Amino acid sequence: MKKHLGFTVSFIIICIFTLGACSSVKYHEETKENTKLTKIIKSGKLRVLVDCNSTNYFLYRGKTMGYQYAILQHLAKDMRLKLEIKVSNNQKESFEGLKNGDYDLIAKNLIITKDREKEFNFTGPILQTRQILVQRKPDGWRKLTSKQINDSLIRNQLDLAGRTIYIQKNSAYKSRLEHLSDEIGTSINIVQDSIYGVEQLIAKVSEGKIDYTICEENVASINKQYYSNLDISTPVSFPQNLAWAVRKEEPEWLNYLDNWIKNFKETKEYKAIYEKYYISKRSSFVNNKTYHSNLGGEISPYDKLIKEYSKKANIDWRLVAAVIYQESRFDPDAVSWQGAYGLMQVIPESADRFNIKDFKSPEGNIKTGVKLLEWLNSIFEPQIADATERLKFILASYNAGYGHVKDAQRLAIKYHKDPYKWTGSVDYFMLNKSNKKYYTDKVVKWGYCRGSEPYNYVNGVIDSYHHYCNLIKPEILITKNQSKRIIRSGDILATK
Repeated sequence: MKKHLGFTVSFIIICIFTLGACSSVKYHEETKENTKLTKIIKSGKLRVLVDCNSTNYFLYRGKTMGYQYAILQHLAKDMRLKLEIKVSNNQKESFEGLKNGDYDLIAKNLIITKDREKEFNFTGPILQTRQILVQRKPDGWRKLTSKQINDSLIRNQLDLAGRTIYIQKNSAYKSRLEHLSDEIGTSINIVQDSIYGVEQLIAKVSEGKIDYTICEENVASINKQYYSNLDISTPVSFPQNLAWAVRKEEPEWLNYLDNWIKNFKETKEYKAIYEKYYISKRSSFVNNKTYHSNLGGEISPYDKLIKEYSKKANIDWRLVAAVIYQESRFDPDAVSWQGAYGLMQVIPESADRFNIKDFKSPEGNIKTGVKLLEWLNSIFEPQIADATERLKFILASYNAGYGHVKDAQRLAIKYHKDPYKWTGSVDYFMLNKSNKKYYTDKVVKWGYCRGSEPYNYVNGVIDSYHHYCNLIKPEILITKNQSKRIIRSGDILATK
């Protein structure tokens, strides 16, 4: 069970304000029960909107990574809350969602403008940066001298007069370019792109499809690692603070975040995060586009096989990828102490059930694992109509075996709990099936089970799956009547 269950809200609040980086923050006795901070704590989750790009939030070889994501993990841990990530790269949509209460926080590298400050509160700075002109070096630049390259590039902001610069729509870059146009006394042709995000526009500059775009210096520096023909040496702004945003009517929540950020930035954990994402060039994700969600949209070398067999079973391929990540971290040679093999940690008995002989090969292993998921779905589907709830039983059975899950269901019935509800019911008995009181019970047929493994397994797969749904596009399935249908993240295991 979650660690914070059983605590009273008031006790949790006290703990939050005395933990780690937040030790200097004191909770005010006069705080009312309906404050935003109290509501967040009562909800048990922290709802955060982020943007997906190659620094803030992305997948690399199936692992969820990112500067903002790493910081948010620490924030949620200190608050003893479950982190719930939503994604939007559309700034207007992001602020509207915050205003409507869809999120507790926008955790992006937001530039603070006067117009934005009229409607929202901003935290202390997460980063400092400048806005940079991204332009392309001349053809054959490797054979040119530094002077020849510089002579072909814009180095003086006055030379932006009459140029066409593409920017993300509803971004703060527009106001900066308008001010710059006023400063130089000549118009700049500003094109607001409503389709592509900042990093997609950077890629278009590299490809020669557009000539100029604007972005923050830290984003430009990371992307230059991928696109060596880019120049990012011409600033178009003074240094600016980048911050998170909350609603205007939430001063206590803002105060908490300000104190937390100030203290966390002094820790060795923060320094390691900053080093990893903005300084170190040794990190593999900086130098490798392969299996990077924002640079290729692939999760693993086995995506084609995963999609093929998932499609046949009518299962979201991202779910199967999440299972593989949890089972083997995409290592086709992984072998467990229990004799499970390969990407999906298949045991020989499962392969025999489906008459698959080459289950140790990547293709045979994926084929077997997907068939096992499909078979488990067919067992639980008559009992549990809701696919999201059913998935938890399927995953627990995949990990620990169907018999142990049935034992946990029988224990739930005995103790007057819902046998078809996982969280707060069956998961408790699964977790405690290593307790003699439960595994020796007369209703239990399969005996002892190290229940923490399937319990954590279910949470791990679902967590990875949600991130994959945030960052990887779904497949379009062709059903028997040839009608196109996109498997949404809410469908999880589609019924035939």
